[in-house]
Amino acid sequence: MPETADHLTLRQRIVVVGSTGSGKTTLARRAAMIIGGRHIELDALQYGPGWTKVDAATFRDSLHAAIDGEARWVTCGGYRSYVCDITWPLADQIVWIDLPFAVTYSRMVRRTFARRMRNEELWHGNRESLRSMFLSRDSLFLFAIQHRNKYRKTYPAAFREPALAHVPVARLRRPRDVKAWLRGLGEEWGATEAPQ
Repeated sequence: MPETADHLTLRQRIVVVGSTGSGKTTLARRAAMIIGGRHIELDALQYGPGWTKVDAATFRDSLHAAIDGEARWVTCGGYRSYVCDITWPLADQIVWIDLPFAVTYSRMVRRTFARRMRNEELWHGNRESLRSMFLSRDSLFLFAIQHRNKYRKTYPAAFREPALAHVPVARLRRPRDVKAWLRGLGEEWGATEAPQ
């Protein structure tokens, strides 16, 4: 562990973005463990019981409350229009996971079936169903297909905004880039090994 956790060179506030199925939550959770900070999953702030969405003001209030008083945090998720003026300018780094579509899609399929097999609760009692994932108008798979190219067009422009000039962006294009980034964070913080 470094001599002081407040050393200016340490990344203490990290924003993780990327397409659905890219591994945002997994990376953010591991990064939060390394830095000893809070992991904030934006989907958990957006969806209440029964998959009910909260309004933008409530979402933003919840995010403010989540980071208030926290020296170290890692957020993961999209919601750029809700969060880019809250967490992005405060971040020490933005991590954009931009893996090939074949990788993210296959991960989504495996993840969805695994969650159903385990009957895994996501947030507030919500669970994914195979019907909603594959056959619904709100299908996550359809969303991923429709928004992938949009992110590739809008993120680079968003990262060039003057308010973010001081925030470095790491664009991770391959699974090995993700592992290397996590390993580098662990070395920075003196972690003996990256959390699995």
